[in-house]
Amino acid sequence: MKPLVECVPNFSEGRDTGIVEAIAASVAATDGVHLAGMEMDGDHNRSVVTFMGSPEDVARGAFEACRTARDLIDLRRHRGVHPRIGATDVIPFIPLTDYSFADCVSLARICGGEIGRSLEIPVYFYGQAAMSARRVELPEIRRGGFEDLVKEVRQEPGRRPDAGPDAVHVSAGATAVGVRDILVAYNVNLDTDDVRVARAIARNIRERNGGLPGVRALGLLLPGRHIAQVSMNLTDYRKTDMVQAFQAVTRLAEAEGAGILESELVGLAPREAMGGAGPEDLRMAPLDPARFLDYHIRLFA
Repeated sequence: MKPLVECVPNFSEGRDTGIVEAIAASVAATDGVHLAGMEMDGDHNRSVVTFMGSPEDVARGAFEACRTARDLIDLRRHRGVHPRIGATDVIPFIPLTDYSFADCVSLARICGGEIGRSLEIPVYFYGQAAMSARRVELPEIRRGGFEDLVKEVRQEPGRRPDAGPDAVHVSAGATAVGVRDILVAYNVNLDTDDVRVARAIARNIRERNGGLPGVRALGLLLPGRHIAQVSMNLTDYRKTDMVQAFQAVTRLAEAEGAGILESELVGLAPREAMGGAGPEDLRMAPLDPARFLDYHIRLFA
């Protein structure tokens, strides 16, 4: 099998279709890159673009996407419920086949360095590409968001970037570039607008609080729909899959007197992450086969 790398950058724009489509088009125009998906969320005001290909081609696609986002997104006017530090908020590289995590770290460092030099956007390396223990976890880098980072980057040595300028880009902010394993972004929407319920559930299921293994979670209010959401990252779907996460949220919601409206997958996931369930078991809309990572990997086999 030839080396195959996935990249799943998140952009701080989820309402202007033209901007997100332009970013995706810049990826698709990169030779050797397969554009696997694009999703937008208006309440999060965030989009996710998924693509894959050879390591070098994927790195070029990530750079071009970051360049397009820099030119089209002004973070000073951005408002959304999801934490963010940049127009291109995060660029994760994920090795899929015949490519090691160590190789991926080198790729991420080279790509991040080029973003810093050529686009004048400060870069923080996270995950397995982190250059310090404090930056392994993405929430630590995002602490306080764009607004706090603008003030702190010059004043606090611990907030200085790993690559690029020592000042936050005036409109594009900063970017986190990292290496991680396959992650499943999974949300459960509640039948209440009481965000305190979602926050209590998130607090209980987070791994760091003694909850579910490999689960990060936030409780959010979606103002456009007037509902609360438990937004999760399943960082190891082999330890906690979507069924287990759904059941835990359901149980805790019922204890708070709330119910479940629906759940949703953001981006792609391995079929195995469904835990043997069908979309109907998770109150999800039917999933196209192209939403499964396995489908796209077979294209490169």
